[in-house]
Amino acid sequence: MTEALESHPSVTAYTPRRLALYDAVILGLSCSLVWKCPRRHMLELYNRHVGTPHLDIGVGTGYFLDHCRFPVAQPEITLVDLSEACLSKAAARLERYSPRVVKANALEPLDLGAVRYASVALNGVLHCLPVPPEAKAVVFRNVKPFLADGGIVFGSTILGSGVDHGWVARKALGLYNREGVFTNLADRVDGLERALADEVGEPHIEVRGSFALFDARA
Repeated sequence: MTEALESHPSVTAYTPRRLALYDAVILGLSCSLVWKCPRRHMLELYNRHVGTPHLDIGVGTGYFLDHCRFPVAQPEITLVDLSEACLSKAAARLERYSPRVVKANALEPLDLGAVRYASVALNGVLHCLPVPPEAKAVVFRNVKPFLADGGIVFGSTILGSGVDHGWVARKALGLYNREGVFTNLADRVDGLERALADEVGEPHIEVRGSFALFDARA
């Protein structure tokens, strides 16, 4: 599956050129104007829950790890992604923390050694996974063995169904799903809630615009 996914639009869309615009266009304009969930809400999620060691899956540009408040000056960070461009961009941005970089597919069992993480973030990941909603729970199952006792999984995802999308969001959902960048038209908050409850622990989910912001503690 990993080789096929590496060439999937949900991975190949993140080119160095597009990543150069990602913070301003995607995290800035799109989150606020299209999805009605300004990025400050995702940053607040990091500030509430990020710990050390921390595992970040689907790292984007590393924006939130660059801006969030860690509980210590030199946190242990592991970055996991299938996109070499994203890993390179995030690792360079977070160089001051000397992050560990792992190229891996979160839909398959992870090989992360003996580390147990206080926090695991899946921010903006689930809506990109090219599998049906019920199959996305495997990501939580794959990270559970690496959670410390009392560790927390948190993140955000754009829901495709069951929320009040604006006209622009509906158009964007259709376009991104046709292009294969998103696979989320059937993603609902109740499915996310079940997946977290079954694989991690009691979930807390807040819907803002098209986004679900979630956390669950092991």
